[in-house]
Amino acid sequence: MKAIKYDLKKYPERKYPTIGICGLDCGLCPRYYTKGTSRCPGCCGPNFFNKHPSCSFITCCVKKKNLEVCAECLDFPCSKFKTVEEYQYMKESSSYPSNKNIIPNLNFIKKHGIKKFINQQKKRIRILENMIEHFDDGRSRSFFCRSVCLFDLKKLENSYTEASQKVKTGYIKSAAPKIKAKILREILSEFSVEKRVV
Repeated sequence: MKAIKYDLKKYPERKYPTIGICGLDCGLCPRYYTKGTSRCPGCCGPNFFNKHPSCSFITCCVKKKNLEVCAECLDFPCSKFKTVEEYQYMKESSSYPSNKNIIPNLNFIKKHGIKKFINQQKKRIRILENMIEHFDDGRSRSFFCRSVCLFDLKKLENSYTEASQKVKTGYIKSAAPKIKAKILREILSEFSVEKRVV
């Protein structure tokens, strides 16, 4: 099958699709880790426009202003955004990353630059990928994604290490994914959701 060539003004691909233009943590989303045709490639990632409609953030930030994220715009935060408080109280979906980090993510990028943010996000993605590879029982992926999105990075690292040690010292075989998932879920559930440090 011949590859489709898109007009990049109409169908732009971004350098960092794991961070949403609007500040969502796309690289920490359950749909980013889905296998098969329903997998999301991240915000304006490869083949994104065959799966998703465009949005007002993409139209304004990428198509009109040729920016990577809204934090790079002189008008940020504009009227497209809710307040931090409104994002905190929005109803959450288990299929998408949390809205709670949208403004903090973009403020971090505005202050420190997107490369520093991406380096921090890569650490979270690495932890999440390890959780999915070693502890997912087929039903815990959304829980792990939400935890990695919301919890402090050091707590996540410590949780993963503690769960790994419990599995190792308990001689739990790889054929016991439900037990392993339960161990990690219980450790993560001990934490209250705090404002994460990017």
